[in-house]
Amino acid sequence: MALINLLCNYPKSKRNVDAREAAKEQERAVALKFGKEYFDGERTQGYGGYRYDGRWQAVAKTFIQHWDLKPGDRVLDIGCAKGFLVKDLMLRCPGLAVQGVDISSYAIENCEPEVKDRVKVANAIDLPFPDGSFKAAIAINSLHNLEPDLCKAAIKEMLRVSPHAGYIQVDAYFDEAEKEKFMKWQLTCKTHFYPAGWEELFKDVGYTHDYYWTLV
Repeated sequence: MALINLLCNYPKSKRNVDAREAAKEQERAVALKFGKEYFDGERTQGYGGYRYDGRWQAVAKTFIQHWDLKPGDRVLDIGCAKGFLVKDLMLRCPGLAVQGVDISSYAIENCEPEVKDRVKVANAIDLPFPDGSFKAAIAINSLHNLEPDLCKAAIKEMLRVSPHAGYIQVDAYFDEAEKEKFMKWQLTCKTHFYPAGWEELFKDVGYTHDYYWTLV
């Protein structure tokens, strides 16, 4: 298990924490539906417009190099949203067998045209794939949207379908000031810890792959 930032080349966005906090209580219930409002509504409800701009290509390149992925290798994106990373993995490594799952039917219905046959609606705690289906599995800012016990179940599922390689990125904070800022910002996260808490959870479920933190 390695602490490594495989999203080091992803652009850092500016966040208006105060605006999100002011609207959070009434918007949280909307965001948790993971529908149109969450992806393409106001910034106080989620992404504020989730549109493809190619920014995941650099991240895709990092994953391909990190795992030495080749055409024919199978990769799963858990919480793929509209399939931007799925698309960019395909572009960066033609022939790579990439698939994605997301709990949001809105996201899957509005995915990138190139990935329509690669993505499907599914729950991370019950992945519709046989054991050992993938060379690597990726879960970026998705598993922390589950309650702790379900988060553990989802990680076990990730290990079941991809026992040899994976990457999880989840919300975390390093001190009380960061935690306070995080609590003002977050809408959908149901499991969050200091790094030591996450590492204990990973240990509990036998997670041995790569991981890193998302900080507000």
